[in-house]
Amino acid sequence: MSSRGRTTAPANTKKEEVIPPLAQGDIRIIPLGGVEEIGRNMTAIEIGNDILVIDCGFQFKEVETPGIDYILPNTKYLEDNKDRVRALLVTHGHLDHTGAIPFLIDRIGLPPIYTRNLTSLMIKKRQAEFPHIPPLDYRLVEKNDRVKIGQLSLRFFGVTHTIPDSMGIVIDTPYGNIVIPSDYKLEHMDGVPSEREEANYAFFDKEKTLLLLLDSTNVENPGFSTPEQYVMEGLDQYIRDTKGRLIIGTFASQMERMVSIIESAVKHGRKVVVEGRSMKTNIEIAKLAGLLKVKDDAFVPSNAASDYPKEKIVILSTGAQGEEFAAMMRMANKSHKFLAIEKGDTVLLSASIVPGNEKSVEKLKDNIARAGAKIISYRTSDIYVHSTGHGNREELAWLHRKIKPKYFMPIHGNHYRLRIHADLAQELGMSESHLIVPDNSSIVEVQEGGTKFVKLPVKAPAGLRMVDGLSIGDMQEVVLKDRQALADDGMFVVIALLNTKTGKLRKSPDIISRGFVYLRESQDLLAETRTIAKKTVEATAARMNPINFDFIRKELTDEVTRFLFQKTNKHPIVIPVLIGV
Repeated sequence: MSSRGRTTAPANTKKEEVIPPLAQGDIRIIPLGGVEEIGRNMTAIEIGNDILVIDCGFQFKEVETPGIDYILPNTKYLEDNKDRVRALLVTHGHLDHTGAIPFLIDRIGLPPIYTRNLTSLMIKKRQAEFPHIPPLDYRLVEKNDRVKIGQLSLRFFGVTHTIPDSMGIVIDTPYGNIVIPSDYKLEHMDGVPSEREEANYAFFDKEKTLLLLLDSTNVENPGFSTPEQYVMEGLDQYIRDTKGRLIIGTFASQMERMVSIIESAVKHGRKVVVEGRSMKTNIEIAKLAGLLKVKDDAFVPSNAASDYPKEKIVILSTGAQGEEFAAMMRMANKSHKFLAIEKGDTVLLSASIVPGNEKSVEKLKDNIARAGAKIISYRTSDIYVHSTGHGNREELAWLHRKIKPKYFMPIHGNHYRLRIHADLAQELGMSESHLIVPDNSSIVEVQEGGTKFVKLPVKAPAGLRMVDGLSIGDMQEVVLKDRQALADDGMFVVIALLNTKTGKLRKSPDIISRGFVYLRESQDLLAETRTIAKKTVEATAARMNPINFDFIRKELTDEVTRFLFQKTNKHPIVIPVLIGV
C-alpha cells in the first residue's frame, strides 16, 4: 500500500482489463462507488476529451474489513486519465459524498471543486487536518447558475436534503441532459409538493432529459417520507414542555435539525450544552455560513451545566447509534467527566437505527434506562422526532414523472435497492432496454447518437481501496482474510530451536497463543501439540543437508493446523518460528 498523500499507484497483481477508448460522439458513465453499498459515492462522466467527477465520498469499515479506517472508491481509471479530469462537482457536505477528498484529490490531478458555500466550508474545515495536501481550488456556484467546464455546459438546481446547500447537476449533451439530483427528498405536505419544490423542478417541464442518475436509498419504503417540518415542530414541543433536563441525540450531519434545536432552545429559555466533536465542528461551520444566528451565551460548556437548573438545559449530543466512545454512551455509563444521565432526565433519540447498529443502540438504551431516565425515540413517540433525508418510493416516482428521462441508471444503494428502483422505473413506463443496474466500476455508455444505452463487458479497476492507518491503497484479500481469522480464532505460535548439524530440537517447542485457547486450562492440548511439533520438525529435517527451513515451516504449519482443528474445530493462524542453532 502506498503512503498517504503520494500519487503512486498501489501494486496489484491482478491483470487489468483493456478498456477501449471512448468513441467520438459517445458518452461514458462510470460509477466508481455507491452502487453496491450505502456510501463512497463517486461517479465519473466522460464526454469527448473531458471527464467530470461527481462527489468523492467514503464508506465506514464493515465486518469484512477489520482494522480498516475507511473504504474508498477505486480511482485508478481517473488516475490514468487525470490530465482530462476537468472538475470535481460536490453535491453536498455529507461524508459519504466528501469524505474521500483528502485521500484522493491529489491522485486525480487536484481538479477544481465546484460546489455551494456551506459544502465548501465543510470541505475546508476537514482539509485543515491534511496539511500535506496542496491548497484546493474552490469555485462556488449557486442553484440556477450556468458554468462551462472544458467543452461542457452545466447547470445546477436546488435539492432538498438534511443539509442545506444541497444541489443537483444538469450536464448538457447534444442528445439531451444528464441529470444527477444526488441525495434527494421531496419537500411536501401530505404528498403535495411545496411551492418551492415545484419552482425548483419547473424547468424540467421544457427540457429533454437523456439520462437520469437517481438516489435509491429509500426506494423500498412505500409512500412519502415524513416532512422535516413535522420533526422540527415535534422537537420544539418537547423542548418547550419537557420537565427536567432534556438530552437530544442526533446525527451531526443533520445540520438543519441541529440548527432548529438550538434556535428552539433559545426561544424557550434553555441553555445548550454541545457534546461531540463533529457536532461542535458543524455548529461552527453553521455560524460561518450564516445558518445559525444565536448569541454566544446560548451555549454553556459541559463543566458549567450544573450551574443551571435542569429544566433550563438542553444537551445536544452525538452518539445516538450507541457508539462506545461517543458522548451519549459516556453520559449513560457514567464515564463522562462532567455529565451523567440520571433519574428525571429525558433522552430523546432523534435518529433512526442504521442497519448493523441494532445491538449498540439496545445497549445504549439499557444504560439510559438503568440510570432512571425516560427514553423517547421515533418508534415510541406519538410526536414526530425523526425523518429520513432520502425520498421514499412515491417521491422518487414524482421525480421520474417530472424529469421524464429516456434512459435511467439507479445509484446510491446496494444492488437490491437498485433493482427495486429499476422495477419502479419500468412500472412508470420505461422500457427494460433503457435501464442499466450497474456495479461499482461498470462502464456504461450512451452510443450511436444517443440511440443506444449499453454496459460494456469490461470494467474499470474495482479492487477495494482503503485507508489503513497511515496508508492508503489496494488492500490485498489475503490481509483481510488474516485479520478476519485472527478475530475469529486467534493465533498460535510454535517456536522451535533446531540443531542444524543433527536435525534434532535442542528442547521442547515453546508455544504462544492469543485469542485461541486459555493456556492454563489447556495443558493437555499444549503437551500433545509440542509432541506433534517435535516429531514433525525432526522427521522432516532428517537426512536434510543443508536444512531447508522453508519446507520444514510449511510441514509444521500444516500438521499443527490439522491437529488443532481436529481437537477444537477452530482454525487459528499458526505461525512457526524455526531457529537454527
